[in-house]
Amino acid sequence: METPRAALQRLIDERREDYAALSRLLGRNEAYIQQYIKRGSPKHLREEDRRLLASYFGVKESLLGGPQDWEKPTLQQVPVLDVYASAGYGAADFGEARRTTIGFDPRWLRELAKGSADGLSIIRVKGDSMVPTLADGDDVIVDRKDGAGRIRDGIYVLRLDDSLMVKRLARQPAGKGISIKSDNPEYPSWQDVQLSRIDIVGRVLWFGRTLS
Repeated sequence: METPRAALQRLIDERREDYAALSRLLGRNEAYIQQYIKRGSPKHLREEDRRLLASYFGVKESLLGGPQDWEKPTLQQVPVLDVYASAGYGAADFGEARRTTIGFDPRWLRELAKGSADGLSIIRVKGDSMVPTLADGDDVIVDRKDGAGRIRDGIYVLRLDDSLMVKRLARQPAGKGISIKSDNPEYPSWQDVQLSRIDIVGRVLWFGRTLS
């Protein structure tokens, strides 16, 4: 790896610059740059000298010994849909237009989804039938690729009788039915519901909540 001294010498050679002229540019004695490169004195360029030299040569300060430039991470955008999954008795009317997107670290999303994160979307919970697990106004990340084909115990967004709901699903010990449960005991649950009646939108993987 090229050292700051070697990098500065290379720049001087490529641009046919002069030690003394560069030293005067910094307001130093004419031997300053030569001593820095050839004798190692000073051990490090001062911040203001490094910044001026980097600007003069049109390079990053990190090349001349400055801190590594912070690189903005590439975020994977997850769509936020105009959908309310009712944590109550269900809401018949809903739309699925993309409202905005929120960026997340791609590796975190892959770990969350245990694979591809391409099927993720964010929707809002409406109602209190899933309290204390989910509250009215919570935003949930739903994996729309994780549906009926992989169903297992967990919280899902589903359509049932033309209503969009977020509920806890569990396979029945016997038979092919599914139980649909509300975490809030004041709301009803349904036992032995046939899978053919349910359109599973996706599995809820994560939620976010605004603190009041």
